[in-house]
Amino acid sequence: MRVQNHGLSPRPHAWRAVAFTLLEVMIACGIFFMATFAILALVAGTLRNARNLQRGDVDAGMAAAQIVQLLKTNRQAEVSGSGDFGDAYPDYSYEFQSGEYQTNGLLQVEIVVRRRGLQKPADALTIWLYAPDAKSGYGAHL
Repeated sequence: MRVQNHGLSPRPHAWRAVAFTLLEVMIACGIFFMATFAILALVAGTLRNARNLQRGDVDAGMAAAQIVQLLKTNRQAEVSGSGDFGDAYPDYSYEFQSGEYQTNGLLQVEIVVRRRGLQKPADALTIWLYAPDAKSGYGAHL
């Protein structure tokens, strides 16, 4: 049996098999742009986090490290003072006041960190430091 071809092509709609429709192209573009914007959002978030890591916030723990060094060399229990963080954080300063906590050489140190231009303290911290050689005005052990 032989099939006769009367001038018709064997596949009349062959052009649809090799070309994309406008709808397919629009869907592909939409997926591409969503993926691109998601990647850009991730990169922007990563850069923001890296910037925040480079310059951390000032806290009272940074001041505590400096104060502990000062109190190690000081023999007085009742000490108060202030300081700053140098060129790294020029807008921040700290104040501290220490006093003997009971009479066993344990010092209680109150630290307050302030930022220039703000009424409210940026951070506050209380630390206890053992300094057996510290002498207070009251109840000093000799």
